[in-house]
Amino acid sequence: MEALLQHIVGHDHLHAKWLNTLSFMENAGARKISACEHPSLVDFIQLKHAAEEHRHAYYLKKQIAKVSTDTCKTYQLHELLAAQQTRHYLHQLDMQTCRYLKKAFGLEGSQLKHAAYLFVTYAIEVRADELYPVYQQVLDQTGSKVMVRSIIVEEEGHLEEMIHQLQGFDARWEEHAQHVRLLEQQLFEGWLAAIGQELQVFA
Repeated sequence: MEALLQHIVGHDHLHAKWLNTLSFMENAGARKISACEHPSLVDFIQLKHAAEEHRHAYYLKKQIAKVSTDTCKTYQLHELLAAQQTRHYLHQLDMQTCRYLKKAFGLEGSQLKHAAYLFVTYAIEVRADELYPVYQQVLDQTGSKVMVRSIIVEEEGHLEEMIHQLQGFDARWEEHAQHVRLLEQQLFEGWLAAIGQELQVFA
């Protein structure tokens, strides 16, 4: 992953698309969180997460101007890296997680949506806690003007909050969370491989 990021950060037009791709994924996460909301039983943490993910999407979008002007104004396919995998990443994880949780807990409807929100968000926060620090390290090494430290701090907070909620959801939450993490790992590896193939960079 680090070699791929070094290549991306070393080319401004690719760096712009990378930032736009991350922005798209943060925005997709915010929209997914909002879609999982109960019509009335929405708590503070869920609202906070949706708001902060939207802010991350906005922040990353603003960072694009530091590496390239007049590019990546929207989330059209040609403005994303590995566009197809990027656009379906979170949806696939959500679908696969729902299937697993339905079988494991026998949940349906709003209960299944809420459980999927907890486990999917947890897996994504674990990923963010791994991805963003590596990205920031590459940014530091190359002297880039782009910074993601503020996102790292907030994602760490999100992860702690999700762990707390999962502990209240089920005593064996870690066992189920590990399964969801494996689902996410497969999607992440496929996404990175697709980007590498697109850029002809193989780590």
